[in-house]
Amino acid sequence: MEKQMGLLGDVEPLKMRWVMVSLAFLATVLNYVHRLSFNYLSADGDLRKLIPDDAFGYIGTAFFVAYMISNAFSGFVIDKLGTRVGYALCMAFWTSAGLVHAFAVTPLQFGICRFFLGIGEAGNWPAAIKLTGEWFPANERSTASGIFNSGSALGAVIVPPMVAYLGVEYGWQATFVILAVFGYLWLAIFWFTYYTPEQSVKEAKARIIPPMKLLKTRFVIMFTLSKTFMDPVWYFVTFWIGRYLVDVHHWNLKQIGWYATIPFIIADVGNLVGGYFTQYIIKRGVPIPKARKIAVAIAGSIMGVSLLLGPFVITTPLSALLIFGMAGFGYTAYTANSLAFPADIVPKSAAASVWGLACVGTGLGGALFQSLSGLVLKNYSGTLGYAAAYNMLFLGFGVFALIGLLIMLLFMGPLVKNKELYEYVEADMTPVQHA
Repeated sequence: MEKQMGLLGDVEPLKMRWVMVSLAFLATVLNYVHRLSFNYLSADGDLRKLIPDDAFGYIGTAFFVAYMISNAFSGFVIDKLGTRVGYALCMAFWTSAGLVHAFAVTPLQFGICRFFLGIGEAGNWPAAIKLTGEWFPANERSTASGIFNSGSALGAVIVPPMVAYLGVEYGWQATFVILAVFGYLWLAIFWFTYYTPEQSVKEAKARIIPPMKLLKTRFVIMFTLSKTFMDPVWYFVTFWIGRYLVDVHHWNLKQIGWYATIPFIIADVGNLVGGYFTQYIIKRGVPIPKARKIAVAIAGSIMGVSLLLGPFVITTPLSALLIFGMAGFGYTAYTANSLAFPADIVPKSAAASVWGLACVGTGLGGALFQSLSGLVLKNYSGTLGYAAAYNMLFLGFGVFALIGLLIMLLFMGPLVKNKELYEYVEADMTPVQHA
C-alpha cells in the first residue's frame, strides 16, 4: 500500500507516474501517425490521382463524423471499463482500422476506413486524461497533459519523412501495414504494464455520472461549443499542409518529407511551454483556475492572430511553414491546459466522459469545416488560384480560433470543482467501497 502512494512523494511511484504518462505519449504519437499518413500519401503520387480536393474534404468529414459519434460514448465507456481496458480497446480498434487502409482502392473505400479510424482514435484523449487524473495531482496535470499531448505534434513531425520514405520505397499499401505493427506492439506493452494506483482506485471506480447530467452543466456545454471552433484549426494545419505545399508551392512528396516537420516541431514546443507556464505561475501564487485561463488566453490569441496574419506575411514556403508552426504552437499550448479542465472540475470517475462529450464539438467542427475547406478550394482555386483560395482558409480558421477562445473565456464559468457532481458521486461512495 505505501509503495503505491506515489502522489505523496515516494520515489518508486514518482517514477512510475512518468512511465504511465510516457505510455500515453507514445499512444498519442501513434494516433497521429495513423491519422496523418493517408493525408501525406494522398498529397502526391498515385493516391492524389484517385482523390481530388472535394473528395479529400469529404473523406476528412467521414473521419470527423465518426470522431464526433465516438466521443459521445467513448469517454463514458472508458470511465466504465477503466483506463487499462478502455485504452487498450481504443488502440486495438484504431490500429486495425489503419491496417485496413492497405486494402482500399477507391475514395469511398478510404472514406469507410477513415470513418472506423475516427471511431477508434477518439478514445485516446479521454483515456489519457483519465490516466493523468489517476496519477498526477492538480498542480502537475497541465504539465503531464502537455507531455502526453506533445505526442500529437511529434507524430506530425515523424509522419512526413517516414511516409515519404516508406511510400517511395515500399508503396502506400505496405506503409499502412508497417504502421499497424507499431500499434499492436504498444498494445502488448501497455496491457502488461498499466495499473491504477491504489489511492485512485476508489475514485476511479466511483459512481458513473450519466452523460445527460453532465450535459446540463454550464462547463460542459460551453467547453463543447468552444471546441467546435478551436479544434478544427489544428486539423486545418495537420490535414491540409501537405496539399497546400503541393498546390501553392509545387512541392513533391520528398520535399514535404524533409520540411513539413518544421511546423510540428514548433507545435511540440507549445505543448511543453503551455503546460509548464501554467505550473510556473501557479508556483508564483496564481490560483489554479485563474492560471489555466491566463495560459489559454495567451495561447488562443497566438493561434488565431498568426492565421489571420498568414495571407499578409506569407511570401515563401518557409514563411508559410512558420505561420503553420505558430498556429500549431498556440493550439498545443492551449490544449495542454484545456486537457486539465475536466479533472479540475468533475470527479475522476467522470473525467473521460466530460472530455469525450466536449470532443463531440471537435468532431462536429472538424466534419463541417473539412467539407467547407474542400469546397472552397474546389470552387475558388480555378478562378482565383490556389494561393488566394488557401488565404480564405487562413482567414476563416483564424476567426474561428478567436470565437472559440472568447466562448471559453467569457461563458464557460470558473474552473472550480462542481459541487453538485461531487455530491452526486459521494452519495454512492459507501456501496462502492463494499462492492
